[in-house]
Amino acid sequence: QVQLVESGGGLVQAGGSLRLSCTASGTILSVRTMNWYRQAPGKSRELVAVIDRDGGIGFSDSVKGRFTISRDEDKKTVLLQMNSLKPDDTAVYYCSADVISAYDGRAKQYWGQGTQVTVSS
Repeated sequence: QVQLVESGGGLVQAGGSLRLSCTASGTILSVRTMNWYRQAPGKSRELVAVIDRDGGIGFSDSVKGRFTISRDEDKKTVLLQMNSLKPDDTAVYYCSADVISAYDGRAKQYWGQGTQVTVSS
C-alpha cells in the first residue's frame, strides 16, 4: 500500500508565504510525476503545479511566478513553496503522485488527504 501525507497548511495574511510538504511511503518502486492540486469551496479541483522525475516543472497561470515546486527523490517528498499569497489562493491543497508499485510493478495515481490553506485579506 502507498500513502501520501501532506503538511504545512494554515492561515496566513495576504502577501505572506507558506510551504507545503508531501511525502510518499509504502511499497514503492519509484515515483514518477508529483503534483499539487487545490479545490476551493464550490469550485472544481485545479492542477496547480507538477514536477516529473527529471525535474521538469509546470504551473497553472494563476500561480506562475509566485509558487515554486521541488522534490527530494531520496525522501520521496515534494514541496510547494507559495509566496505572495492572495485570498484567491484559499483552498484545500492536495498532493498526488504517480507511483510504480514495488509489489506488482504497476503504475497508479495516489492522493493525499488534503491540507487547508486560508489567506486572509
